[in-house]
Formats: sequence, structure tokens, C-alpha cells
Amino acid sequence: MPKHCFAPLIDERCTALILGSMPGEESLRKQEYYGHPRNAFWRLLNSDLAEKSYVQKREYLLSHCIALWDVLGSAERKGSLDSAIRNEVPNDFDKFLRQHPNIRHIFFNGGKAKSAFAKYFTDLYIQYDCVQLPSSSPAYTLAFEEKKLVWRNALSLYV
Repeated sequence: MPKHCFAPLIDERCTALILGSMPGEESLRKQEYYGHPRNAFWRLLNSDLAEKSYVQKREYLLSHCIALWDVLGSAERKGSLDSAIRNEVPNDFDKFLRQHPNIRHIFFNGGKAKSAFAKYFTDLYIQYDCVQLPSSSPAYTLAFEEKKLVWRNALSLYV
């Protein structure tokens, strides 16, 4: 049975878009982007965010002109690992980016998000300023401080 991504988190001020691949099991259960407590996403953006409510986390992103979504609209996956994704169906980024013309930068949270976007949206990948970031997942074993350095440098215009 396929799993589905969340609606995009975006408003008209957003000029950056962070894309994951698909929500993991805990995120789906909680109905929150990056809902697993071991996922470093919120701490990579701002160390204070980890203790905030989900509403406050969302407000932080939007107030910093950062949108959030997933490359894949649906897929089959046992567990939460990107390597287990099967029968993927991408979101419609041609339409999405036409509807949100202020987006200038696209950041990928990990390799699967980047490779799927580049595969399905080659023209958009070339057209936009696209940057792959180290995955915030605990399965990606780069040390937190190293991830944080890359994320902060890449997102320095925003956070």
C-alpha cells in the first residue's frame, strides 16, 4: 500500500525550498515533517527548534522564507529508509514552481531527494540553484557538527 507525502509548507514569501524524499514512519504517525526525535532536521536549522512545538517550527521556517516539501508524492516503503522506496511517484514540480514563482533556491535533504528530483525534473534541476545537503536522518552517519556546518553555510541567507 503506498504512503503519501504531506502538503507543502509554503507561503508567498518563500524563496527557498527544502525537499526531502518521503516522510518516515514516525513522521507519518505524528503527521509532522521530520517528526522522529532522532532526525536532526530542526536542530540543523536552529538548535532551539528541537524543543519547540510543531506550530512554532513551521512558523520559524516560513518567517525565514523557507518552504518544505517532498520530491515523492507517493511510494511504497517498508520502514523509513530511502533505500526501501519502491514504485515512487513524484509530486508535480512543474505546476508547483509555476504557482510559487518566488522560489529561487532548492535544497535537498539527502541524496535520494536530489537524485529523484534530477531524474524526474531534469530541466528544473538545471534551471534552479540546487544544492544537496547531508541527510538529516540518523541513518546518515556524518557527525552532527559536520552536517550542521554544511547546512548553515548553504542556508546562510535564510537562517
